[in-house]
Amino acid sequence: MELRNLLTFMHVAELGSFTKAAQKLGYSQSTISFQIKQLEEELDCLLFERINHTISLTARGHHLLSYAHQVQALTDDFMENMEAKEPHGNVHIVLPDSVCEEMIYQHYSDFHQKYPHISIRFTTGDTSLMLDMLDHNTADVIITLDRRIYHKDYVIANEMRLPMHFVANPRGKFACAGKLSVRDIIDEPFILTEYDQGYRRVFDRELAKQSLFISPTLEIGCTDIITAMVAKSDMLSYLPDFVTKPLVDIGALSYLDVEDFHIDVWKQLIYHKNKWISGSLRTFIDYVSASEFSAE
Repeated sequence: MELRNLLTFMHVAELGSFTKAAQKLGYSQSTISFQIKQLEEELDCLLFERINHTISLTARGHHLLSYAHQVQALTDDFMENMEAKEPHGNVHIVLPDSVCEEMIYQHYSDFHQKYPHISIRFTTGDTSLMLDMLDHNTADVIITLDRRIYHKDYVIANEMRLPMHFVANPRGKFACAGKLSVRDIIDEPFILTEYDQGYRRVFDRELAKQSLFISPTLEIGCTDIITAMVAKSDMLSYLPDFVTKPLVDIGALSYLDVEDFHIDVWKQLIYHKNKWISGSLRTFIDYVSASEFSAE
């Protein structure tokens, strides 16, 4: 039973006229007649008696009108709850470790103060896991640090290209180095994020294009550990600037000027095109777009 037809029936019953109901609802009189006929055929009963250009409810019509008012009341109650002044609900986001740490440390407290009725679940994972979770509706939204992803089933809510640099101990052997080639540093000890995940995969593919390969001394997903190790050792790393810039600014790390190595890594906020965007999810997406994808 279509709610539209039920609403039309209520207006005809209360106004006592097909013509007045058509004027009230902005329909043609033929549309009103068709909708009532659909309803009568679906219920297999006569709802109105039509005698000498007047109409009146049948006994079945009176019975249906009682139920129709209950349906209308439930619909109004549902819409009122859907339009709550403060968004509330649950949001599940899947993202890399480094972005998760940044979001929690820099933005979560502010988000919670603004939207205390939205509960966030953070899960960390690689890009392939994230996309699989989107496809199976076990994640509401994801943030990737990878090659630029486009797919007919995904909506890119926001994206930005990430600048990346080789980083070193500012008091190490490359402290006063000028312009470098990647071949100048290829044999140095490296600490990198985990193999075949996110931007590490993009990094290794670009090296392979130049017939180069780095066998890192240490591989670990936590960028805080990587930056701490580089800052007090002779190891090098390759990381996005949003991770390293605060440490470069205070002199704990330094960027290496490697001229012949550049990769395109993108930070993307993605959800599935068939995902129902609740008020809480829309609020979260808008907040993350403003806080995580604004120009540095």
